[in-house]
Amino acid sequence: MAIVACAKCGAKNRVDERVTVVGKQPVCGRCGASLQGGGEAGGDAGRDTTEGGGKTVTVTDATFAREVLEASAARPVLLDCWAAWCGPCRMIAPALEELAAESAGRYRVAKLNVDENPRTAGALRIQSIPTLFVYKGGQPVERIVGAQPKHVLAARLAAHL
Repeated sequence: MAIVACAKCGAKNRVDERVTVVGKQPVCGRCGASLQGGGEAGGDAGRDTTEGGGKTVTVTDATFAREVLEASAARPVLLDCWAAWCGPCRMIAPALEELAAESAGRYRVAKLNVDENPRTAGALRIQSIPTLFVYKGGQPVERIVGAQPKHVLAARLAAHL
């Protein structure tokens, strides 16, 4: 197992050397950038690149109001409060990526790393992770604590569409 620093965001990632032998491309756990060659995996990974969404949006203390509160006026926002060291957070990450890809502009999926954004995490009173919120009209309308399967997250989000 090697530790590789991401050229884009500087995050340190554990990379199994066997992954590259099998033909899989390792990517940064924080920003989604390729860990080989410095390019991004799948284009603009980690950013909302189309009107319909398609990717999760990375939220910080500085961008929370714009990316979640203001954005939820037009469409609901599912906010995932997570940390890189959290196993259940990593477990639901693929489901959140799938939900973002399936959004078709009906909602937005955002991710807030609680370790890197303590001001917002404190304001949201995050005491355990993963904690997810559904925002609508600038207000949290639902709080989901703990890892949930994709169909449960989709149903809870659909109730607010």
